[in-house]
Amino acid sequence: MHRFILKCLLAMALLAFCLPVAAQVSAPKYSNEFLNVGVGARAIGMGNVQVAITSDATSGYWNPAGLLRLPDKYNIALMHSELFAGIAKTDFGSFAMPIDTNSALAVSVIRLGVDDIADTRRLQNEFGHIQYDSIKFFSVADYAVFLSYARRSNLIEGLMLGASAKIIYRNVGDFANAWGFGIDAGAQLQRGNWQFGLMAKDITTTFTAWTHNVEELEEAYEQTGNDLPENTAELTLPRIILGAARNFQINDKFTALVSADVDLTFDGKRNVLLKSDVMSVDPHLGLELTYANSVFVRAGLSNYQQTTRFDGSKASQVQPNFGVGFTSNGFNLDLALSRMGDHEKNSITNANTSSVIISLGYSFR
Repeated sequence: MHRFILKCLLAMALLAFCLPVAAQVSAPKYSNEFLNVGVGARAIGMGNVQVAITSDATSGYWNPAGLLRLPDKYNIALMHSELFAGIAKTDFGSFAMPIDTNSALAVSVIRLGVDDIADTRRLQNEFGHIQYDSIKFFSVADYAVFLSYARRSNLIEGLMLGASAKIIYRNVGDFANAWGFGIDAGAQLQRGNWQFGLMAKDITTTFTAWTHNVEELEEAYEQTGNDLPENTAELTLPRIILGAARNFQINDKFTALVSADVDLTFDGKRNVLLKSDVMSVDPHLGLELTYANSVFVRAGLSNYQQTTRFDGSKASQVQPNFGVGFTSNGFNLDLALSRMGDHEKNSITNANTSSVIISLGYSFR
């Protein structure tokens, strides 16, 4: 079985390099970026540092190899987060279970959406009168379903391999929708107090096909003078994430976990710490303090960016993340607080961009 998995991973890696050359479609930066926001309050509280340490029902999203470290027979994870003062909401749910001592599987669902957007195109009738009852509301939402499988390697002791097939659906009210499909693959390796992880997202280069409802869009585009969009397709290029972590035993009650991830993207220059036209490098740092294996305090740094102030000067900023957690008898409750955006601009506009994330987990035999 392990040889079959290794052959599949090799074939997917080759396809990741061949497909962009063969397909005449666009590969924009930030394609399907909703899949990189993060799930689980533990992960977000640590700055989205999870590739080497994930070991619960969220592993199908972060690194499917972590499914081999599930705590119990049946494992459930749920999350709700509100971004940008509740304008955008993310919901996540997952069920995971081991098949035997050497394999495990999981099914995960994620939705990120903005709801109740007012469509005021017909607010004024042909006589110039305002008709409030003509206002309609629609949602813009992105969905993904992950089907994940993990297998322990018989070639290298402690090596765990996993892969997730994901189906993507994106919807913009009655105006447009898209379907996509891709595959993620990951690995984890533990050596003493050290943990290492590798995650290759969109290793096959995820293909997403858009369909536009021209009849719904025609009136709006005629008013603006823009060309109507055609049915299009886009590619999400592979993203490689490398992770490493180490556990420290402080005393009988306290332990500390220090972890770091490095995201490598290949879709053009991004506003990250190290950037070029070929590859951009975005590091994340996370810390988790544990008391009696039941109470957790977390912190993380992520999303390094360079911004331009109103006076034209440049500034660097990093996104802080904080979290707490509690576990007892298989039940996990995690909370996280994440601050997004330019803090200086937020103070001027009084915009509250703090995001509160609530995550629940339960595992039982």
